[in-house]
Amino acid sequence: MKIATFNINNVNRRLPNLLQWLKSTKPDIVCLQELKAADAEFPAAAIEKAGYRAVWRGERTWNGVAILSRGGEPIVTRTALPGDPHDKQSRYIEAAVDGILVGCIYQPNGNPQPGPKFDYKLAWFKRLSAHARKLLAQDIPVVLAGDYNVAPTEQDIYQTKSWDDDALIAPESRAAYAKLVKQGWTDAIRTLHPDEPMFTFWHYMRNRWPRDAGLRLDHLLLSPALAVRLQRAGVDRAVRGKANASDHAPAWIEIGAPRRKASRPRKRNI
Repeated sequence: MKIATFNINNVNRRLPNLLQWLKSTKPDIVCLQELKAADAEFPAAAIEKAGYRAVWRGERTWNGVAILSRGGEPIVTRTALPGDPHDKQSRYIEAAVDGILVGCIYQPNGNPQPGPKFDYKLAWFKRLSAHARKLLAQDIPVVLAGDYNVAPTEQDIYQTKSWDDDALIAPESRAAYAKLVKQGWTDAIRTLHPDEPMFTFWHYMRNRWPRDAGLRLDHLLLSPALAVRLQRAGVDRAVRGKANASDHAPAWIEIGAPRRKASRPRKRNI
């Protein structure tokens, strides 16, 4: 099974790119972020024609998240991150798909920092960590996939000083991500590619894509029950080079079938 995450940066504007990528790579589950479309504007018909069922939570102009499935119907379990009933931004959706609980994440950017937007980012991170800990306690296959808006270490950003004051690499952001992973999650991309940058984002400005001046912002975190099934992981970099591309490229994993529990031998009557 192939699971991918893709910050599409306006699902209607990039729809041809999205459909082409779906056709060529055939992921089984896809988490989309930054739809930039109200619920009624989501291109459900086109995505269904491409062979995918979808659940989504849109938001006009900004944000928006969706989960696509090429197999079974996604069964929605949450349409918002718990912990703040006053938070109306569309940044989290969760669904059960083919025996896996999928959390699709669009973490706040947090810029400029310091300031209210950065405070919101860190508060959102705390809520995510609290929810993630409860998911781990269930001991089920879970993937938390999406745009975390954090480059976790210096390895996850090209050599530069130009981002030093940015919320994406702020010490508080990195510490929050590290604390989340230490709960027991597996960072799938970094686990299978420990020595490569594995960038997923290249800003439109300053010729950063041609210079490969990227950051790794998009992550797939796996619970122990799913991490044992991890086989491959990668980034579809070429998607970023297409005309009218998002500034992100899809990141993906491949997992094997669930492991069968060894049956206990029956006691024999003697």
